[in-house]
Amino acid sequence: MAGSEIGFNAFDMNCIVHQSPGLWRHPRDKSRDYKRLDYWLNLAKTLERGRFDALFIADVLGVYDVFRHGPEAALRGAVQVPVNDPLPLVSAMATVTEHLGFGLTASLSFEHPYPFARRITTLDHLTEGRIAWNIVTSYLESGARNLGEQRQLDHDQRYDLAEEYLEVCYKLWEGSWQDNAVINDAARGLYTDPSRVHDIAHHGRFFDVPGFHLGEPSPQRTPLLFQAGASRRGIAFAARNAECVFTAAPSKTVLRKVVEGLRQEAQHAGRDPAALKIYNLHTVIVDDSDAEAQARLHDYQRYIDEDAALTLFSGWTGLDMSQYQPDSALTHVHTNAIQSAVEAYSTADPDKVWTPAEIARWVGIGGQGPVTVGSAEHVADELEEWVEETGIDGFNLAYAVTPETFGAVSDLLVPELAKRGRYKRQYRQGSLRHKLFGAGDRLSAPHPGAAFQRAGAVS
Repeated sequence: MAGSEIGFNAFDMNCIVHQSPGLWRHPRDKSRDYKRLDYWLNLAKTLERGRFDALFIADVLGVYDVFRHGPEAALRGAVQVPVNDPLPLVSAMATVTEHLGFGLTASLSFEHPYPFARRITTLDHLTEGRIAWNIVTSYLESGARNLGEQRQLDHDQRYDLAEEYLEVCYKLWEGSWQDNAVINDAARGLYTDPSRVHDIAHHGRFFDVPGFHLGEPSPQRTPLLFQAGASRRGIAFAARNAECVFTAAPSKTVLRKVVEGLRQEAQHAGRDPAALKIYNLHTVIVDDSDAEAQARLHDYQRYIDEDAALTLFSGWTGLDMSQYQPDSALTHVHTNAIQSAVEAYSTADPDKVWTPAEIARWVGIGGQGPVTVGSAEHVADELEEWVEETGIDGFNLAYAVTPETFGAVSDLLVPELAKRGRYKRQYRQGSLRHKLFGAGDRLSAPHPGAAFQRAGAVS
């Protein structure tokens, strides 16, 4: 008997190297066309053909400059630099798709919530309710410095700011305009009833926003909310606010613990634990047969750039991996931070001796997430096992070579999963929130954002 449907997001970034450093050099890779609009339009159409839930677009405001104490390796290897703004891509991609959602990573560390809320409302209107926001607090010191800050806020302060930032956004999106505020009566010359538009009068520790939201209510009002925090504080924040959570666990053992922790925290926050949809980072290399898929993997591996991979890893962990010999066993380095970073990889393969060279090869295809290689039948078996053994709802699929990876998923893997009853055969109508949850377009109680909706104003 078929189990629950498995959801897919495509994981990408408006840059050349996202999660597979070095593979931009592969002759079939098109990531260098990231500056061209037709690259993104064709990708969106490919993903909608595969009935992906959303294109999840990562972003960083800063440079990976921990490795060798500078940005040179990142610049040489195009490691998430150059990187362009993800938001302008969405309007164009929405014109060639009807159902595909767009998950935008936008850091709340460096932008005031008042103009940000308006931009999201604009995109939600233009996509007819297909916008999601991946809520992040920036982690790169270079981003803080270039915006006039001496350094990042410390970890817990960033989440204090995030809680208030969301409160401001909820007030603007949910409480400022009543549902019946827009009259649109040309005969009377009345577009908006001023008595139905309300100042939010927010005065907090980080923000003062006295006035009302500039945009009229969009289909979802509040975008579908993603979050990806992995710390104790981040998990608590996600359990309170997120509707979907992005995880990057390298093994089922680690992932199962993360999922259990998230659902327990959601229950403690007074929410239904099953209301969280959890997507884990994963890369699949799928072909007509296992042998052909393995041959494809070996072809890809020839293009891995180990320095670029260690540039990514150093940026993620804050640890300069150039200070260790490539073949030194990092379990013998007496640094708690190093040991905790390596521990996540050891759970994926406890028999492997983890060295910088091994970490570079792991990160070289798919970043920190696992990689599954094989025929559509084999990959479908593996993904079903991940879902059944960990309790996740789906996968954020990174690419090895773009758009080749996503095309193979759409044309080979999706039909196999759909045949098994594990993948949707068609999209639901309605907003992205409705497509994923089958309920209304709006936030609903007990989500904390719903508390800012005005009594009698919700349709």
